[in-house]
Amino acid sequence: MRIASLLPAATDIVAELGLAQDLVGRTHECDWPPSVVADIPVVTAAGLSQEALSSREISDAVGGSRHSGSSLYTLDTEALAALRPDVVLTQDLCDVCAVSYEGVVSAVRVLDAGTRVLSLEPKTLDDVLACMVRVGALLGVEDVARQRHAELTARLATVRQRTEGRPRPRVVAVEWLDPLWPAGHWVPEQITYAGGEPLLAAPGEHTRPMTWGEVVAARPDTLLVLPCGFSPERTLRETELLTGLPGWGDLPAVRRGEVWVLDGPAYFNRPGPRVVRGAEVLAHVLHSVDAGAPVTTAEARRLTD
Repeated sequence: MRIASLLPAATDIVAELGLAQDLVGRTHECDWPPSVVADIPVVTAAGLSQEALSSREISDAVGGSRHSGSSLYTLDTEALAALRPDVVLTQDLCDVCAVSYEGVVSAVRVLDAGTRVLSLEPKTLDDVLACMVRVGALLGVEDVARQRHAELTARLATVRQRTEGRPRPRVVAVEWLDPLWPAGHWVPEQITYAGGEPLLAAPGEHTRPMTWGEVVAARPDTLLVLPCGFSPERTLRETELLTGLPGWGDLPAVRRGEVWVLDGPAYFNRPGPRVVRGAEVLAHVLHSVDAGAPVTTAEARRLTD
């Protein structure tokens, strides 16, 4: 089966199911597993240069606080047609973070080759893992998908077990720096599994921008900084957007040295199987507990480190 993935999380899922060799097309942001995706043709491009723009400029370019403007992606419909995919995996959850669903459907309609489109729209951890089963069923490996689902669910249970009964730090997770945006959808559940109390966002919630005053009033014990689409290195270059705010030094999280920069794209922003690793990373961040492989500084580092 010839698979085109127009969503990095979908590429993660296909690889998790052992079907990476069937991928014929991907986005420019699909980066996992590195040894696999490097040779897969790219059918999207960045709609604007994120490296050249600040967080505020990127936000303004894609619709600002409405988070509903133009996508950061453009789709090469001719390249997609030339690949003759049997299945196209996409999403309809966020108009900014991937090629728009309407654009994908229009492109596939032109192909006129019986191509099937599957849109993934998870909002919670259960939804994320259920998507893997949906994809597996469509691709003919439902048994494998259900096995992987069970294994990932067991890992989440281990995270909960290893952190159970410990004091639960109050946690704010920041998904964008300017404007400030709390991480919603599955991230509050990742925090809960890891033994924390998520603030300013509920499980499954598509959040809105928040004020700095709301963060100050919440008095988080731990502050997680995991901007959508930013590597930890890029995040570190913009941390003055936080550290320069009034009252920064008075935050309990800052006084306790519990401000953490995390790899958002790998473990928190994308609704793929690696969100389970994200919960394991948070168990280390919140409680110094190893609930999986040891956490590296590439996955999580204190802002003061």
